Amino acid sequence: MIQELRIKNFLSFKDEVVFSFEATREKTFEECQVTEIAKGVRLLRFGILFGANASGKSNLLEAFEFLQGFWFENRKDNQEKTGIIPFLLDKKTPGEPSEFSLKFYVDSTRYWYKLEIDEYKVYSEKLYYYTSVQPTLLFDRFLENNVSVINFNSVAVKISTAAKEQINLMCLPNISFFAARNQVNVAVPVIDAASDWMKSKIMPEVRPKYSLFTFAEKQLHSDSLFKPHVLKFISEADFNISNLDTQIVKEEISQKILDLLISDEEIETEEKERLGREKTIQQFKTNFEHAVINDRGNESYALPENLQSDGTRRILGIEAAVYTALKGNAFLFIDEIESSLHPQLVEFVLKKFLEEKNSRAQLLVTTHYDTFLNEVNDLFRKDCVWFTEKNKSGATELYSLVEFSRLNRISSLQKAYRQGNFGAIPKINL
Repeated sequence: MIQELRIKNFLSFKDEVVFSFEATREKTFEECQVTEIAKGVRLLRFGILFGANASGKSNLLEAFEFLQGFWFENRKDNQEKTGIIPFLLDKKTPGEPSEFSLKFYVDSTRYWYKLEIDEYKVYSEKLYYYTSVQPTLLFDRFLENNVSVINFNSVAVKISTAAKEQINLMCLPNISFFAARNQVNVAVPVIDAASDWMKSKIMPEVRPKYSLFTFAEKQLHSDSLFKPHVLKFISEADFNISNLDTQIVKEEISQKILDLLISDEEIETEEKERLGREKTIQQFKTNFEHAVINDRGNESYALPENLQSDGTRRILGIEAAVYTALKGNAFLFIDEIESSLHPQLVEFVLKKFLEEKNSRAQLLVTTHYDTFLNEVNDLFRKDCVWFTEKNKSGATELYSLVEFSRLNRISSLQKAYRQGNFGAIPKINL
């Protein structure tokens, strides 16, 4: 589980900001929304972020997205860019590295990862873990004459000299330690536990334009437990859909498209071989069975996916992602969760997630729908709520609702927010 993320000089974040899943002493929804991950450490399973357009909400999610991609992405040579974009509304910051600090738990063991990186190279990369109050360094990666050098803590990390040399050799200045380590066939259990968590516990970002329906179709086809789960979900959400039937169909493709697919480095070798043999692509086809009541009684009709609304396809995709996060105790982040969805449906999705008592999954969402502030204490806790606001220098400030005093005296958090009591609203000049 994630404890906190610190960001500096990345996109709209100029000075260091801190986002934390640490719970306050509040006891609301303690049994399902708070996990005691280690003795005295209580982590939230949910966070919701409010703010005006262009205030930096999405950029917080982009920080998680960047790390998830950077950790295991290889580069062809050391001239490729890392993907970092520093704070650009200042003369000084574009020439300085961006900084990230992530604290997370693998089971009950806390890890601390630190990174300093610019557009072309990593200046510093470190990983610690905790066996006591003080952190123990596992590796320290730094730049020396534009060459990456990795030092391992011999007391905590058992690794051969040959493996160390191989990892150092593979570690180009513009890739992560973990991408280099992946290329060396050696076991490093104390580091690999963190690496496995990074690979499997942070899901890709869900953006407003993503319907994710293909992802839902894959789940329907591959996971026998997902279909009854999602049918129950859409029945409770009153979608008038009584069944889903997903099949894989093959369609012939032209030689031109075949050549493009075979040249695509993202496609696995096995699939390329199948493409060459069969000259077909495999696609999912889903029919939706709709139950209706008319003067003839109860009837059902099967309609294809293209006749379903954008909202229907998106909600099935989001629920597939939420289901995957819950099942895998993973971290899922969704930008503008209300996109194409009725607010009550979004509330239903959040309610189902938050009621799951036996999962360590975490969910972070951004939204413009401030009515959700009226759900504080009814649906989720005060310490789940965060805000972003741009200051006069163009930089994003990130802060929590619980930083404000006398919250219990406010009858309507939504009204207080609209009146500007918490900032993070558009400044409209009439």
